[in-house]
Amino acid sequence: MFFDPLLYTFVFLGLFSPGPNVIMLTASGARFGFVRSLPHLFGVVLGVGITAGITAFGVGALILANPGLAMVLRVLAAAWIVYMAWNYFKATRGPRAEVDDAGQPMRFWQAVLFQWINPKVWAIAFAASAGYGAGWPALWEGARLGVAFSGVNLGVCLFWTSAGALLTTLLTSPLRWKIFMRIMAALLALSALMVFR
Repeated sequence: MFFDPLLYTFVFLGLFSPGPNVIMLTASGARFGFVRSLPHLFGVVLGVGITAGITAFGVGALILANPGLAMVLRVLAAAWIVYMAWNYFKATRGPRAEVDDAGQPMRFWQAVLFQWINPKVWAIAFAASAGYGAGWPALWEGARLGVAFSGVNLGVCLFWTSAGALLTTLLTSPLRWKIFMRIMAALLALSALMVFR
């Protein structure tokens, strides 16, 4: 069946829990506002769907079977996450500043490509492909997984980006803003450790 409630529940629980995308979208919503964060949001949605879809073609098995390639992807993911965490840590201006010290929200294609090295997305996609496969040909199975991941992730991303944008009412003082961004930076940096577990 194309719509499997167990698959969708599994994907929701996996993607809704804190990880690099959740932390970055919440921070982006708070920092740049909901509308300016939409390219980042839609890039995450598309990238997660593509990543999940290609697991049906055996790409996930190829990565797991090649420890060298897996390690390169882990190092790239950890480096990018730490880089983003550093940008959050050093952010000093308040939310929705016109000119910010760390630039602009993540661009659409940056967000799409980040999913290729996002260990949390790969782990959830591998598990979904292995545990909730329908036994269909690879093309249909890939479409099924891609639709499930992108569809569920759209709601997840809208929630966390909106939550971040709503936080701006609580982050009116420079001190509160600095504390919030440092907490987000620490959480994001900690998520880099998940890459190597």
